[in-house]
Amino acid sequence: PKAAPISTALGVLGMTGLTAYFGMLEIAAPRKGETAVVSAAAGAVGSVAGQLAKMKGCRVVGVVGSRAKAKFIVDDLGFDAAINYNTDDTALAFRKACPDGIDIYYDNVGGSITDAVLGRIRDHARIVICGQISTYNQNQPELGPRPYGILLAHSAFIKGFSVYDFTPRHAQALRELARWVKAKKIKYRENIIDGLENAPKAFIGLFKGENIGKQLVRVKRY
Repeated sequence: PKAAPISTALGVLGMTGLTAYFGMLEIAAPRKGETAVVSAAAGAVGSVAGQLAKMKGCRVVGVVGSRAKAKFIVDDLGFDAAINYNTDDTALAFRKACPDGIDIYYDNVGGSITDAVLGRIRDHARIVICGQISTYNQNQPELGPRPYGILLAHSAFIKGFSVYDFTPRHAQALRELARWVKAKKIKYRENIIDGLENAPKAFIGLFKGENIGKQLVRVKRY
């Protein structure tokens, strides 16, 4: 509570912040001058992951689903560019936003966005699989490009992970995240709905992309 509002324990200073921290800083290991792409970039994990890559000196491109989210990640969070998968030709948009190719892909969605990214990766690219939200409600799995030839040709690295792989280091990571939040090096947004009776609505909204930042339900005002 001394570091930030207690609600952040469910977001930027909780599991989602830790997921961004270890996925980006530990696995992707961004370096100055590289290009990093983050999907679901306006969400609780993606928004922090992109800011961490920016802190390390990367050009950061976020993939989002609305104009409001595109404006948020560029104007508020400092991303260099945004791609709206609902209105943009993603393959063309990636060519424009990442003219030199992609070094890091922080994947929260899977599906066609990931296919488009694979066509732009550079040698020794790192692809971090954090989530596959575009596929969770499918009745049948999609048949997509098999990536192994692309990964082989570019000596690229792909790894899935769980935040719980890093449990012994959570406390140290939270201290560092808290310092960055306090110094406003990491910004965050919470989308709060009041009333436990509205929890189903809030949950369903996640799958419709209604939230920017962390979706929370406030059971009671204190």
